[in-house]
Amino acid sequence: MSDILLNIGARLKKWRKENGFTQAETASLLEMSLNFYGDIERGKCRLSIEKIILAHERLGIDPTYLLTGEEHRTVGFYDIIKDCPKDKVFDMEQIVRYASNLYRNDKKS
Repeated sequence: MSDILLNIGARLKKWRKENGFTQAETASLLEMSLNFYGDIERGKCRLSIEKIILAHERLGIDPTYLLTGEEHRTVGFYDIIKDCPKDKVFDMEQIVRYASNLYRNDKKS
């Protein structure tokens, strides 16, 4: 279990540093003491579910990433189109429209 706590703490610390927050600022946003937050970063304490939700709502940290390290990236329509050869964009748009209509019709059933 200690490896899990160390990894969660490391991900929080990485996020904090990348976003220019101090430990005190992050602790305040997560509604905890500075000492407790420091222990979380060091893997000595665990986050409650409530604090994981606060981290998501206030810091924008994906709970799956925080807990497992797996990054989930949603691929949108424009991500697909931007990589599409120019002569195939129209075809891709038609495929996406068709799939979208199928999805909507399936939900109505």
